[in-house]
Amino acid sequence: MCKIEQKVYLRLKKKITVDQYQVLTIHDIAHVTGNFRELEDIRQLKIYELTKQDKNVSVIDGFHLIDVLLSAYPNLTFELVGPNQVIVDIKKGSRKASPILIACIWLLLCIGSAMAIMHFHFDVDMKQVHQSLHTYLTGEESEKPLWIQVPYSLGLGIGMILFFNHVFKKRFNEEPSPLEIEMFNYQEDLDQYLVTHENVLNHRNDD
Repeated sequence: MCKIEQKVYLRLKKKITVDQYQVLTIHDIAHVTGNFRELEDIRQLKIYELTKQDKNVSVIDGFHLIDVLLSAYPNLTFELVGPNQVIVDIKKGSRKASPILIACIWLLLCIGSAMAIMHFHFDVDMKQVHQSLHTYLTGEESEKPLWIQVPYSLGLGIGMILFFNHVFKKRFNEEPSPLEIEMFNYQEDLDQYLVTHENVLNHRNDD
């Protein structure tokens, strides 16, 4: 009678947040499934212990995971699906941001945004554009065509709100804003950098 192969499937979590000097188990870094009784023991198997050398971030490679599992369970077959690495973000105590610092950053961003908009309007001579538009539509010249300038100013602010799809924490729909997409792309690039340079296999080879 043919013996049924006992296979364990593992899917690494892309990113986890843990405490400093924590001992990581399989359950902490991966989803595990299979059809045998040792499954819970595998989930509790120690895989890596964080040290001072890990600092703020560590990366555990799937190859290291399989190596440890095969050493503990040589009669089982392990198959890794999904991501090949898990990024471990190490907490070192949280500190509340100062309200004064937040106010200073907010003020700096507002001033910078206002200066950018004003310089753009100065470069394209938006005042002259409004005056010319007023003359074209009414046949009269005006130094301050407010009926154009006021709606334009309001529309500029409303357009920015719609463009970024946010009013404070309120979202208009489920579509991501351009800022969220840029932040996502930045995080993906950062994660890829960490996977390359903070892999535990690199430290093991150095030893």
